[in-house]
Amino acid sequence: MDMAAPAAMPPPPQFSEQSFAEYHLYTLAGKTDVNNNETKQLSLFNAASVPVKKLYVLESGGRVFGGDGGEKGKIQIKLEMQNSEDNHLGMPMPKGKVRVYKKDADGALQFVGEDEIDHTPRDEKIRVYLGDAFDVVGERKQTNADQPNDHTQKLSYEISLRNHKKENIRVQVIEHAYGDWKLTAQSNPSTKKDSHTFEFPIDVPANGEVKVTYTIEIRS
Repeated sequence: MDMAAPAAMPPPPQFSEQSFAEYHLYTLAGKTDVNNNETKQLSLFNAASVPVKKLYVLESGGRVFGGDGGEKGKIQIKLEMQNSEDNHLGMPMPKGKVRVYKKDADGALQFVGEDEIDHTPRDEKIRVYLGDAFDVVGERKQTNADQPNDHTQKLSYEISLRNHKKENIRVQVIEHAYGDWKLTAQSNPSTKKDSHTFEFPIDVPANGEVKVTYTIEIRS
């Protein structure tokens, strides 16, 4: 499946879809010819003006107990879309490769990245990883470590986000923790996503830097 700039009117779909047991069948409308030793590509989806959200993501990789030194992390660039009829999609998408193109200043389509997506039902989100940001830098370091007793650790961290782009961006900082834990201090509001994940949505100004700090208490 290729993603490109929206066309004025998408061509009619070449495939129809129907559910069968726990599977989905895609049927080609009409016929197509494949010559000897020929490879032919057919478009499974035709959709224009699909809303896409660009995300910057910095994830700790589960290394909550890192050393005292700073560690630089790659900030991933992802595109997110909702597979819904309101977004001109809404068909169960089979597992496969997604290629993303964007028009340059001259109007020519340029390849910007590709990713593999899993089987995606209707009305679920799709995230496509395009690569790592060049002009955005993330650095994470442990600033303090205390052990009040044999069963408790208190660890403090600082995450620096430096934006060298000419526009403001938002970086989703994803941190991981394990065991019986709680945040006892944090410079920015966070959201607990599950039993071992919490996230900070951080707005970073153009040519600016933002530092996020937090202290986590872990009991064993």
